[in-house]
Amino acid sequence: MSLPTKRVYFGDYVFFVDENVYEPAEDSFIFAENLAVTDCECVLDMGTGCGILGIIASKKARKVVAVDVNPYAVRCAKYNSKVNNVESKIAIIQSDLFTWLSEKAKFDLILFNAPYLPEEIRKAQCWLDYAWAGGLTGREIIDRFISEAPKHLKSSGRILLMQSTLANVNGSICKFAEFNMRTRILAKHDLPFFETLFLLEAYFDEEF
Repeated sequence: MSLPTKRVYFGDYVFFVDENVYEPAEDSFIFAENLAVTDCECVLDMGTGCGILGIIASKKARKVVAVDVNPYAVRCAKYNSKVNNVESKIAIIQSDLFTWLSEKAKFDLILFNAPYLPEEIRKAQCWLDYAWAGGLTGREIIDRFISEAPKHLKSSGRILLMQSTLANVNGSICKFAEFNMRTRILAKHDLPFFETLFLLEAYFDEEF
């Protein structure tokens, strides 16, 4: 693997992006603009890609764990953590969602810019495809994530999930409700061709 050479900027941050790693786009920037983290929080950045969300969170969070199934993304995120001087505050691991996390691992905040485009995952031709291919309905990875994330969330914690209307946003709201979690919309952004991006926040509600 050669070192990434393409650069993407967000505020004072710079991210080098390998050709085999998802390049931050509108969804990434909307997520980053609405990301609020406190200095006492432990954060899990699922599907970290080049590390943009995890690295931004690391500036304030007590600790960040960043995860990606793509080995190129893991290497890229590690490189960017050094470039942005947060290497000591972020642990970056390769994992298929929560597979390699301890069952006891719990977080105050879990982030996921999910793969949501309707596309058969088994047809993915390269690692980069896994960043956007969400199965036939676009919900395969989203549903797996929502089914597993609550057990890794502290009782007072929250989940931020980015997805598109192409993958049925109401389906996510209903799926979270199965785990006694309410949702609210933190941000939305209309894209061309009748697609809208939604950043959802989910949290436990004992009275749900």
